[in-house]
Amino acid sequence: MCTTNHGDGRISHSVPGSKTCNIIRGIAFNMIKHAFLVFRTYLDLFIDYIFSLYWEAKRTPLPNLEKKHIILKDDAVTIAAKIRNRQLKSEDLVQMCIERIKIVNPILNAVTDERFEEALEEAREIDRMLDEGLSEEYLKKKPFLGVPFTAKESHAVKGLLHTLGIKARAHVRAHEDAECVRLMRAAGALPLAVTNVPEINKWCETRNMVFGQTNNPYHTGRTTGGSSGGEAALMAAMATPISLCSDIGGSTRMPAFYCGLFGINPTAGYTSLKGSALRSGKDDTMASIGFVSRHTCDLAALTKVILADKAAELDLDRPVDLKTIKYYYLDTAQDLRVSPIQPELREAMDKVISQLSEEASSARRYQHAGLDHMYALWRHAMTREADVFGRLLTNNQGEASAVLELLKKLTGQSDYTWAAVLKLLDDQVLPRVNADWADRLTAALREDLLKTLGTDGVLLSASAPQPAPYHAAPLLRPFNFAYWGIFNVLRFPAVQVPLGLNSEGIPLGIQVVAAPAQEALCLAVAEHLARTFGGYVPPCKIIDT
Repeated sequence: MCTTNHGDGRISHSVPGSKTCNIIRGIAFNMIKHAFLVFRTYLDLFIDYIFSLYWEAKRTPLPNLEKKHIILKDDAVTIAAKIRNRQLKSEDLVQMCIERIKIVNPILNAVTDERFEEALEEAREIDRMLDEGLSEEYLKKKPFLGVPFTAKESHAVKGLLHTLGIKARAHVRAHEDAECVRLMRAAGALPLAVTNVPEINKWCETRNMVFGQTNNPYHTGRTTGGSSGGEAALMAAMATPISLCSDIGGSTRMPAFYCGLFGINPTAGYTSLKGSALRSGKDDTMASIGFVSRHTCDLAALTKVILADKAAELDLDRPVDLKTIKYYYLDTAQDLRVSPIQPELREAMDKVISQLSEEASSARRYQHAGLDHMYALWRHAMTREADVFGRLLTNNQGEASAVLELLKKLTGQSDYTWAAVLKLLDDQVLPRVNADWADRLTAALREDLLKTLGTDGVLLSASAPQPAPYHAAPLLRPFNFAYWGIFNVLRFPAVQVPLGLNSEGIPLGIQVVAAPAQEALCLAVAEHLARTFGGYVPPCKIIDT
């Protein structure tokens, strides 16, 4: 008997036969799949062409980084050292950040609220304390003393807006800091501003009905991704030294990719989500707190801060011999919901694989049946999260109705974006994934990848099918984030790595994945790739003379 597993828990049977039945079915399926992928390729090209007719005319160049702000191109670790050594005043640094934000934010629309005067006052106090002298013990506990940071607005920062991008919270301010913000303050860093997010962090663009959309520094007609899009925009524009993010389906790594940055998503369960997106911090989650940065050296130093007492368990600074690393790669998955990889991204990945294969043992291609259903597995995993999207949209004052909000949206009455309405429809109307099937497939994929990578292997994975798309285009390709989301499901750490720009000046990149608690491998490979392929490329000129 010929049996067909449809990938969503449904199994069908055909008339009994021999091996011929399986062969014919396999050939037919591959032909249909190939034809569909060809169709998707041309459809994507058509979509991009249509959107380009509008958005190319909206492209606005980012102002250059002036010489008086030149320090903002440096990494946060170096900046912190200059403050400690009295080579740089914290007040001067904060003032530079404020000035740069005021220059770029009218173009980017990234900042939703600020505490500029408070940060300046705190910086002056730090400068005074340093002038009077501080003990080495005190300074060791404050590795980022005097360095300002920005945070996505879903992280509560006491006194600042905490809207989560929804009208029901348009005037809500945080009464206390989220745990990750508290830890950054404890490390001596100064909160400067909060930045834009999509509604409840649940979309691959940064747009909402409260603050509008955030624009990509490399091309203002393109998205920064979501949900940490405001942070990535500021970081890429050299307007903040530290960007505090979070990730549940690529929310740190996606904006990092689209904005040409490094981004780290640590192993799930090691960072506290308390006070982030209204989370209690007590519920099990596949989300993690992370950072985007222009420099790899900042990722480990900052991650240790938010790991707090768990930092020793991950041992981020341990030495890694690159020659002993086993390399695997995922250049394309077979999830038919996801677009085919664009040629320039594939070429960039091929260069990485070729380079690493020359330096170490040849990289081997990795594939597993679970990767054919990346989006379905992520969608199922989201049903295990504690928060309920429809309730959060109303600020937990009831629950938004998908059908009602669709009708209101069609008549111009909805308080939510199309992305939020589609998310509601996905949650409330479309059938759920078969739980038993998804759990078994997820467990099988996790077990196989754990065995494959071990403690000395990394997986080089495509980040997405295409670089930063035009604004609103993801509505027609809503599943393309799955290359990031599947690693949230597996609860593996990953680091996003920039690989220069494509022919249109849009960032390229790749993500480096390792087994749980093996962030050190990801970071070592990311640093190596940064040295080899150039790392972050500014979206504007740096005036240093």
